Amino acid sequence: MEKKLDLGVYKQEIADLYTGRSQTYDSSNWHSQIAHRLVEYGQVGSGQNILDIATGTGHVAIASAKLVGFEGKVIGIDISPGMLAQARQKIDKSNLLNNIEFQLADGETLDFANNSFDRIFCSSAFIWMSDLIAALRLWHNCLKPGGILGIHAFADTAFIGGVITQKVAQKYGIEFLMSQPTGTVEKCQNLLQIAGFEAIDIKVEQDGSYISLEKARGMWAGNSHPAPGQYPPPLSQLTSEQLIEAKAEFDTELAALQTEQGIWNDITTFYVYGRKPKI
Repeated sequence: MEKKLDLGVYKQEIADLYTGRSQTYDSSNWHSQIAHRLVEYGQVGSGQNILDIATGTGHVAIASAKLVGFEGKVIGIDISPGMLAQARQKIDKSNLLNNIEFQLADGETLDFANNSFDRIFCSSAFIWMSDLIAALRLWHNCLKPGGILGIHAFADTAFIGGVITQKVAQKYGIEFLMSQPTGTVEKCQNLLQIAGFEAIDIKVEQDGSYISLEKARGMWAGNSHPAPGQYPPPLSQLTSEQLIEAKAEFDTELAALQTEQGIWNDITTFYVYGRKPKI
């Protein structure tokens, strides 16, 4: 029986959110595509020890396990039991059982010795950490000297629902961060430098697609949906009347962006890498 994590309210809401999404998480190829890209740029090789933080349904972990071979080892951790269940089903159907395992664990309270891993990855989840610098420093400690960290970050223009929610929230004097802490190449560089990484390399890839107005309106966060890096959710500061008004403004802002093709949903992705100094 896997030990239950003692998570705070913020982390528990994230865990519940992703457990609720676990059955359909792989219905889109997007998560898989950017996860494989993260590994590809991460210079994974035979015999390496890999830690995949917030592994989800195991995209990065499984891709890494195929590269490190049976002389290497991959550990994927996540706070969502539902996501881990999906990841374990995948390896049960493969021959990777000897070099990969999944653990229920929090990426901000790791129980691994210093200098344990050749590579540490965090795909699509870095922005959910409650303290970005503290998380990076912890991961830095867990890397072997010369080891590489690879994370996803997203531009401050990414995800139209969040961008418009930010705009509306500002009218009420509310700061809604979303991807702001990692929203530029310079911000990503600064975060890793503060945490002690060197040889920082950031690859920027433009991504996105046109989506329907209906789908865009479904991105409204409301006052109960967890917000990356913020608890309680910023919009919980609004009264019921203000929340209704804000949602109407959100819908109006999106409608103004409608084109014949739909609404452009930018997902500019940063593949961010830093090396732990060898000495």
